[in-house]
Amino acid sequence: MDTISIISSSIRQDRKSHNVALYMNKYLIENNIAFSEIINLKEYNFPLFDKKLSVQSNPLPNVIEFAEKIKSSEGIIIVTPEYNGGIPASLKNAIDLLYDEWRHKPIGIVTVSSGPFAGSQVLIALQFTLWKMKAYTIPAFFSVPNVQDSYDKDGHPTDKIATDKMAASFTKELLHSINTTK
Repeated sequence: MDTISIISSSIRQDRKSHNVALYMNKYLIENNIAFSEIINLKEYNFPLFDKKLSVQSNPLPNVIEFAEKIKSSEGIIIVTPEYNGGIPASLKNAIDLLYDEWRHKPIGIVTVSSGPFAGSQVLIALQFTLWKMKAYTIPAFFSVPNVQDSYDKDGHPTDKIATDKMAASFTKELLHSINTTK
């Protein structure tokens, strides 16, 4: 079984995107799709980096751990909110920290927003950034409008049937990308 890491990118208080990361983790495990774990950027508490990892002379232990998790995962799911039409600084900082670890890595993008557009603008910005890192972003996406009304704090969706259907299509594309890059 493949290993998929789920990046929960928001570090804000009362973040709602983390609830979606919890759902994705449960979905992968309960449906025996992949080994998965959540990489919670809030727990890493990274400083702003002025150099990528490959040129740091004395990297922090949590930076090395993060890089190893990305490198050893067959695929990545990034769960991100849209902040003012763009990528959260915490996520952009973590992406820019690495380079080789992202190369040819299959990545699925989950976007959320508190409004009706479900993070459509962050999707485009994040895809472009990841393409520049030479990662493979899958064509399917998982978007969540009105996230505050769609998941509880434990990651349970309010409409489990529709959510599971969307997750099945999304994970099928990610697994296809993983299998074609092996």
